[in-house]
Amino acid sequence: MAVKTLEDLFHETLKDIYYAEKKLVKTLPKMATKAASPELKAAIKAHLGETEAHVERLEKVFSVMGWKPVAKKCEALDGLLREADEVMAEIEDANTRDAAIIASAQTVEHYEIARYGTLVCWAGELDMSDAVSLLQMTLDEEHAADKKLSQLADPEVNQKAAA
Repeated sequence: MAVKTLEDLFHETLKDIYYAEKKLVKTLPKMATKAASPELKAAIKAHLGETEAHVERLEKVFSVMGWKPVAKKCEALDGLLREADEVMAEIEDANTRDAAIIASAQTVEHYEIARYGTLVCWAGELDMSDAVSLLQMTLDEEHAADKKLSQLADPEVNQKAAA
């Protein structure tokens, strides 16, 4: 699709984050199995539930806009996940691997925060109030997930990895 307007750009970016969220629904359980810390496992599993809700919210955004939910391959997310897999595969120490899992998860969270922040802004500019509220809920949850990961990392996981 040729992007000619801000609405076109919004639609294309919505497809991108839809792909990302659907991919994360498949990826998060694998990350949880690689985590050693029970708290980290629980946080990842909790975020999986939120991520499933994010997919549903995105489908609502598509619906209120009169669009069919379509995912557009997100090369950025695929690259971040590929890098996370490579790093986790190289690390034998469970505590260090947990630190790497948190770092990789936060990298993904920051990508999502950037995407959702942009979508909220554009939806506001385009007077898409229903989309703004749905996207803002997800943005708030992504910020909370990032904060939770930081709390897990510092000091517990990072200190164990440094020992």
